[in-house]
Amino acid sequence: MNNKNTFKENSRMNFDKQAENYDDGFDGRFVRVMYDEIIKRIDKFQNGILLDVGCGTGNILSRLYENKKLHLCGLDISNKMIEVARRNLNDDILLKVGDAEFIPWPDNTFDIILCNASFHHYPNPQKVLLEMKRVVKADGKLIIGDPTAPPLIRQVLNFIFGICHNGDYKIYSLKEMKKLLRRCGFRPFEFKKINYKSFVISASA
Repeated sequence: MNNKNTFKENSRMNFDKQAENYDDGFDGRFVRVMYDEIIKRIDKFQNGILLDVGCGTGNILSRLYENKKLHLCGLDISNKMIEVARRNLNDDILLKVGDAEFIPWPDNTFDIILCNASFHHYPNPQKVLLEMKRVVKADGKLIIGDPTAPPLIRQVLNFIFGICHNGDYKIYSLKEMKKLLRRCGFRPFEFKKINYKSFVISASA
């Protein structure tokens, strides 16, 4: 557990350092390729409350703000990322600093939970998914966008993650993602590979 807490602390420190220039850096450019597909899925909802877990600088929330029927919230482990997001976003978007393993909202709060390019940082993925299951409504939806890679490259990257200190924990295959989602009470559907290194998957609570 101490080792897993180290992954979380490394993520927090890494994103604190990147926050001011994140959108123009490599990571910022990487995550943008998933935005259109994610927003297309969210635009199907006519109303409700949405939580962006790992909201970063608030880019997706900024684009979703055009849909006035959604009430928007964001959560990120990095205080610096939330500071940047607050500068970028309207005041009626509720933002909190917090750990995805301990989401600071009551049970059955959200109609939609979004997690883009954040899930591979979580050293306790089942605990995060169970927290998401707790705070999403019974008829709610979860949308995850994350990096992927061919099997051999994925194995090499996951080995590297174990010895480096940037907070990345694990890249998942489609089979692994579906297994995790089902184990935590979600029904996965609509998997789409965006390119050779990223995907989006939806799930029903």
